[in-house]
Amino acid sequence: MKKRSGSYPPVRVEGNGRAVVSQAGAVLLVETIRKSGVDAALSAALAPWCKPRAVHDPGKILLDLALATALGGDCLADVVMLRAEPALFGPVASDPTVSRLIDTLAAAGSRALAAIRTARAEVRDRIWQLAGPGAPNAGGQVIVDIDGVLVLAHSDKEDATRTWKKTYGHHPLMAFVDHGRGGTGEPVAGLLRPGRAGSNTATDHVQTTRLALAQLPGKFRRGRRTLIRTDSAGGTHTFLDWLTARGRWLSYSVGMTITDQIHQAVLRVPASAWTPAVEPGGEIRDGAWVAELAGDVLDGWPQGMRLIIRKERPHPGAQLRFTDADGMRLTAFATNTKDSAIAALELRHRQRARAEDRIRAARATGLTNLPLHDAAQNQVWLEIVQIALDLLAWMPMLALTGPARLWEPKRLRLRLFCAAAQLVTTGRRRILRLAKHWPWTDLITEALQRKPSAGNRSVIASGCW
Repeated sequence: MKKRSGSYPPVRVEGNGRAVVSQAGAVLLVETIRKSGVDAALSAALAPWCKPRAVHDPGKILLDLALATALGGDCLADVVMLRAEPALFGPVASDPTVSRLIDTLAAAGSRALAAIRTARAEVRDRIWQLAGPGAPNAGGQVIVDIDGVLVLAHSDKEDATRTWKKTYGHHPLMAFVDHGRGGTGEPVAGLLRPGRAGSNTATDHVQTTRLALAQLPGKFRRGRRTLIRTDSAGGTHTFLDWLTARGRWLSYSVGMTITDQIHQAVLRVPASAWTPAVEPGGEIRDGAWVAELAGDVLDGWPQGMRLIIRKERPHPGAQLRFTDADGMRLTAFATNTKDSAIAALELRHRQRARAEDRIRAARATGLTNLPLHDAAQNQVWLEIVQIALDLLAWMPMLALTGPARLWEPKRLRLRLFCAAAQLVTTGRRRILRLAKHWPWTDLITEALQRKPSAGNRSVIASGCW
């Protein structure tokens, strides 16, 4: 009988390798930290919680947790994979030290959270300057998407309750800056809420919007340069009144529930008033139309609000609702943007679906569950998750181009971060030699050599790059 060699080549395994670095591709995230100054910002922000004789800096500990989460960790103990590579990640605190810091920050409550958020906002402004044309504010407007996330709990944790989907856990409200079609997005707010929290709680939307605006550079915190975009959960009188009353009206694009009054108004819209919907390239979308409602249907809503309806043929087998008309599925949204075609406004609102991609990335980056028991501890964990997502958004924005700019966390980990390397010491220099045969080695090395755009010389001169 012919001896089978097997589908995979046999290898001899030994455990005495030297100068070998695992997760070597994470040097991309380490360089993002160094050149953005987020380590110094967090260290300064958390200085009040640094004990006089402490060996480990609280800012470094928090960043280590964020790095471990960005690399796929989902609990405090996963920082061990950084501790195993001191040549790449430096000294890493022990598990008890990490746990004590989380307890300390949780006990400090809003003071610690405000310090962390202030540091993130400071670094975000610097990163957007470094990114130049690749920054999300390059077009003169920043779009912030607000959406809820259900985080399941499989044990009895504080504020874990029955959710509106009849599951059990928490219902955080998140906000993300949309990077557009050419990028991903970054988190700017995370409000931890009990599982029973409603989807359309206006006070929570107001608080989340406040947190999100505080993360943006100063000129985007007021006025029409910032667009707040939500699904129908944000379509409440209280939230829209608050958006309208905030200084020079913030721009908004908010989904609306199809009420009986709106339904009756749609039935009265003449056929000539419907405009074909469009796709991102400008081509007409077959089977979908948009129209703007006016008159009594706007009574009681903020001045300047426009109500736009979309109707479309449902896909085969779709179940229609009572509020659908003539076999067409209806959706509605409100906006205060003027002097724009309703088809373009509807397309802009429909692109809110990119927030679902950001939520998927958050679930893959530490938000599958909340690993701690107390709500205050889990709110600190939610900040750690946001720092991890910041790093995963800033690194591609600064260093990657082409299709790689759109890669989500799982693909970044499988192709870039998990690359193996050899650490070589020559003279007084340490060189990380990535595997030559790895298909994405050139992508990593080119990313590390990429410089900011020429228009950011003031930031470069200040030592941020």
